[in-house]
Amino acid sequence: MEFGFYLPTRGPLSTPEHMTALAAKGEELGYGYVAVTDHVVVPRSVESKYPYTDQGDWPAARFGDFHDQLTVLAYLAGQTSTARLLTSVMVAPHRAPVLTAKMLSTIDVLSHGRLTVGVGAGWCKEEFEAVGAPPHAERGKVTDEYVRVFRELWSADNPEFHGDYADFADITCLPRPIQRPGPPIWVGGESKPALRRVVRVGDGWFPIAHNPNFPLDTRERYETALGDLGRLAEDAGRSIDGIELAFFIMRWGSEPGDPLPPMGTNDPATDGNRRLMTGSAEQMAADVKALERLGVKALTLSFERSGLSETMDCMEAFTRDIIPLAA
Repeated sequence: MEFGFYLPTRGPLSTPEHMTALAAKGEELGYGYVAVTDHVVVPRSVESKYPYTDQGDWPAARFGDFHDQLTVLAYLAGQTSTARLLTSVMVAPHRAPVLTAKMLSTIDVLSHGRLTVGVGAGWCKEEFEAVGAPPHAERGKVTDEYVRVFRELWSADNPEFHGDYADFADITCLPRPIQRPGPPIWVGGESKPALRRVVRVGDGWFPIAHNPNFPLDTRERYETALGDLGRLAEDAGRSIDGIELAFFIMRWGSEPGDPLPPMGTNDPATDGNRRLMTGSAEQMAADVKALERLGVKALTLSFERSGLSETMDCMEAFTRDIIPLAA
């Protein structure tokens, strides 16, 4: 299994110097992925329900600032040499598909083939409207079509596409990505529509553990969802063995007083089982082993704290106290 970490694109850790330092520290510690999130604007008034908190409030909204995801990845391409660069996730409908395909291809070239494209349909209706995206209600169809546009532009000698949201022919879109036929595309999301999208257009599945509506925060829940994905793949004539499994666990840590910096608790989840990546170092290492047995190849975590040194301490703690026990 490879491990990745979330690199903040907002707040005090998002200065060029801090982003560079965190990326360098991650590579030094052996992390295989640097994950960057995606928002273009932050509406001042948001009625849309944020999917990843119980109350539906969007914690990042109070800051109002986000660097552009793809610009950050282009910057990181020149600041790193080994770690893969992961959009975690890119809201596909936010950007016009032909331009986005070209930007992603450029990042792949600049990074010498280290880009992984996590995609999602998005959630914030107000942000869709502000950036001039297609209708929010059609975001699932838009995401599927945009992924097909990416693949066409990345791989075809004479790309041509005639769809509901993109229409082109008689063009070139060069240079192509270094990775052939293109960077791997991991579909984010935990709902049944997201799982179906994985089967239709994805190279991999990249859910987050802590969606209250579709929680995957225990081993049992993740295994059940993986079974659902397998059945959907089989129904579509596709083997789940051909789908890369990646996972984002935003919260990890131990009880106060334990050797690791506290983040979250080891209180049971609502299904009565222990939450993934909580408790003792031994329990968290056992979670890593269990996920690996289920086929997870890439596990991304958030180590973000209030300051640079505290964040680096968390990154080091995980590599020092968890990874060796999971080996």
